[in-house]
Amino acid sequence: MLAEFAGPFGFGLSAFTLIFAATQLLQIGRLVSDQHAPLLAAIEVFLWSLPGEVVLVIPMAMLLGTLLAVQRLSGESEVTAMKAGGISFMRAVAPLLVGGVLLSVATFALQEKVVPYAAGQVTQIQNDALKHVSVFNQDLITHASLPGGGRQITIATAFDPLDRTLLNVTLVQYDVRGNPSYEAFADRARFEADQWTLENVSEYQFSPDGEVYVLPKEAEQKISLYQTPTDIVKRMSGDDPQQMSLAQIADIVRTGQLTDNEVRKYTTVFQQKIAQPFACFVFVLIAIPFGLRTVRGGGSASLGFGLAVAIVFVYYVVATVCSYLGEAFLPLAALWAWMPNLIFTAIGVARLRRAAAV
Repeated sequence: MLAEFAGPFGFGLSAFTLIFAATQLLQIGRLVSDQHAPLLAAIEVFLWSLPGEVVLVIPMAMLLGTLLAVQRLSGESEVTAMKAGGISFMRAVAPLLVGGVLLSVATFALQEKVVPYAAGQVTQIQNDALKHVSVFNQDLITHASLPGGGRQITIATAFDPLDRTLLNVTLVQYDVRGNPSYEAFADRARFEADQWTLENVSEYQFSPDGEVYVLPKEAEQKISLYQTPTDIVKRMSGDDPQQMSLAQIADIVRTGQLTDNEVRKYTTVFQQKIAQPFACFVFVLIAIPFGLRTVRGGGSASLGFGLAVAIVFVYYVVATVCSYLGEAFLPLAALWAWMPNLIFTAIGVARLRRAAAV
């Protein structure tokens, strides 16, 4: 059963990836022609963009692979032969269902481990290739939680992604009660060897009773800003939570510095990123009974592809509607994120039970 599934799955993975990659190719063309980026850098951007596309494509490929595999087995009466040999229908399709669960987990891991890193590489390459210093109209402000409690605010007037340097840095740390405990001013903060080095630093320490201690001025001071240059570029450029891991989204939400609309967006995406990878299993579940329809006169591959596109279209229309409802009713965001999976699972289980009873 898995051997029969592997070929159509590979075909679907390639076909759907090429469809999604077409838009990336247009963006690369504009990057080279309009912004005069080196061709090699544009190709790197394209390759690092693929993991994000593959996460969306794997469930679709699962759907198409299952449809075509079951269609062929059903059309050549192999399902009937298995039943005649004493193999129940549910036992026959069990490998596909298990494969759907395993690929759901693999997709989730790819989404969490590979996609955020790849998105960071895209950001870094684009900034390096365009030789652009990201100077914004307002100060750059980032927030981070401190390991022992409290929080830290880092303010800078500009960020140079080429030198990985923040300019005119102000660093303020607050204790768990929200009182300032440390403040530093530096001309520059450069990132090297996974650590920030402040240059020409003036430091001030605040005691719990309100006294201020001026520390000796230093030419250089190594310190943790709890942000990497890529994090800063992404955050200050209006980062897309779809390209972030669940941990990154949670860290940003916990800062308490998001607007109400941003909280709704980040929370909704957080819940969706938990639910969406399991569309692999849901699509397998719903594809099996649909694939049992015998196709007369050939054309099973084209019919399977068309049916897969139709099911995917309906699923993502439902997912989009549920996304808006999740943002509107934030306490139920988790439920609305899982609603497309629950609806299609119910349909798949009902149809699968009827098919098994035949």
